[in-house]
Amino acid sequence: MSDPRGRAKESSGTLLYRKVGVELEVLLVHPAGNYNRRAPWGIPKGQPDPGEELEAAARRETSEETGITSGTLVAIGYVDYSRSKKRVHAFAGPAPEDQPPRCASWEVDKAEFIEISRARRIIHPDQAVFLDRLERLLADGAGPVLVADAQT
Repeated sequence: MSDPRGRAKESSGTLLYRKVGVELEVLLVHPAGNYNRRAPWGIPKGQPDPGEELEAAARRETSEETGITSGTLVAIGYVDYSRSKKRVHAFAGPAPEDQPPRCASWEVDKAEFIEISRARRIIHPDQAVFLDRLERLLADGAGPVLVADAQT
C-alpha cells in the first residue's frame, strides 16, 4: 500500500494476550522459511486490502495466520520501522479462551502464546513498544484481562 508521505508499506496486526496464573502471555508468530530461521518473532499482521479499515485488516491477518478470531480490540497506535520505514498499526485485546493458536498460513512456522518477559527478548525490536503499551493499557484498567487455563 503506497503512502503519500513516502512510506512503502503499511501493515496492521493484533497483540492478543491472556493471563495464565499471574503471568501475562502474548500471541506472537514467527515467519516461515529457511531465510527467516533467525528472524525475530512479531505480532500477526499484514497489509490491508485496498479500502480495508486497519482494524478489519488486523482481524483478518490474525485469523489467516493463527486461526484465531479476535474479540474486542483497542487501538494501541503504530510504530515506524527504523530501517524499512514500514508503518505497523496494532490493536490489542484478550485472546479467546476456546481458540488455541495454530500455524494457519504458509507465512508463519510458529504461532504461540509467550510469556511477556520472553516475548521482549524475541519480538522484532521495533515492535517491542507494543508490549509496553499493552502493559500500560492493562495497568490503567482500560482492557479486560482473561485468565486462561495453562493447558491451552
